[in-house]
Amino acid sequence: MANIFKFSPPPSELYDAGKEVVQSLVSRGHKAFMVGGCIRDAFLDIAPSEYDITTSATPDEITDIFSHTVPVGASFGVVLVIHDEYRFEVATFRKDLSYSDGRHPDSVIYSADEKEDVTRRDFTINALLYDPFREEIMDYVGAVEDFESRTVRSIGNPLERFREDKLRMLRAIRFSARFDYSIEEDTYSAVKQHASHITEVSLERIRDEVTKIASQRRPGRGLRLLLDSTLLTHILPEVAEMDGVPQPPQFHPEGDVFTHTCLVLDELYQYSEGDITPELAMGALLHDVGKPTTYSESDRIRFNAHDTVGAQMAESICRKLRFSKKQTQRITELVRHHLKFKDALKMRTSTLKKFLAMPHFEDHLALHYADCMASHGQLKSYAFIESKLVELEEEEIKPKPLLTGDDLIELGYVPGPVFREILRFVEEAQLEGVVGDKEGAKALVREKFPLLE
Repeated sequence: MANIFKFSPPPSELYDAGKEVVQSLVSRGHKAFMVGGCIRDAFLDIAPSEYDITTSATPDEITDIFSHTVPVGASFGVVLVIHDEYRFEVATFRKDLSYSDGRHPDSVIYSADEKEDVTRRDFTINALLYDPFREEIMDYVGAVEDFESRTVRSIGNPLERFREDKLRMLRAIRFSARFDYSIEEDTYSAVKQHASHITEVSLERIRDEVTKIASQRRPGRGLRLLLDSTLLTHILPEVAEMDGVPQPPQFHPEGDVFTHTCLVLDELYQYSEGDITPELAMGALLHDVGKPTTYSESDRIRFNAHDTVGAQMAESICRKLRFSKKQTQRITELVRHHLKFKDALKMRTSTLKKFLAMPHFEDHLALHYADCMASHGQLKSYAFIESKLVELEEEEIKPKPLLTGDDLIELGYVPGPVFREILRFVEEAQLEGVVGDKEGAKALVREKFPLLE
């Protein structure tokens, strides 16, 4: 028997459209409810970004009722319904059978019982049903009590839940960190007991969960839970190795490399107001990944070339986790260049402008801010860069080239490797303010690179 609670989600056009989808199903004689993460978020006063719907209607019946549908997971009873330009996943009540791949059920049995459907789900907080017409939450699994005690708890036997779908272990960590909930004792014990099996999950799924943990609320807590549960050792051993690696206290009073990385992620979330790209989140997670292998101690603790070594390691990690080439490049560049800010005040004008002109420079600046705030707290370079970004026009940072290869040919130069040297020389002069127009650039080239008679 379900516990019934009166509740009203925050009003929105998305909610109204979802309510109409539920109404269409109910008017045809089917049971239908809003379910899962949307109701969890609404219950926590977080505006849902989507509404999922569960129903007694079969996929064929769903496609008969709605004019615009896409069978995104028909074998599991899931149909995408497009209504008022919004998309809703509508799933048939079901019971899952065996999970031989450790991620998806081998087959499902459709059900007419909503209780049977919610009790197959992962955690109690994700298993609330909502009737938008009665404005009632139906709780078959004790979810409301777990909300009150701020607990992430598996539905049923946690070992069985994690054997069915190993990814649920990472989801337990993510929900615990995001909502600042504890993980129920038996559930967390099952995570630790089953952690080595996380490698049975596809690398793409692992990548997506890790990225979410690194970019959501309380990412530092999430990273610590990954380490404590030993999941991190199995999915990102290079990051786990940062734990316990000491740093020079005069620059890093916060502690070891792992502690610093947790704080960087937390600072980055605050700086970005929660709007963090996957590339920035991963760049922050991996920015010091080269420190354990470059650790040395003489006059003081040093990590010589850890930025270069770390960039190589980051590239390998990104390939392993199946990031795209563009994503891999962005993440790797964040790691490779994160130390350049310390030299900003000493850079030549041309060097500084090239630095500011790097693609996605705003991500580099955000990481630098978080890196400083998570360690010594000195923002002199950050303030200098900020002032230069205000002072310099876009055209000054990324000016249109004064000369091209065609211009050099017109001047009488023969195409070859020297062209690159000449054009680079002109670019430097332009960025330094030595020359500002084409005729001046030509004169400078004739002076610096005289043609042989």
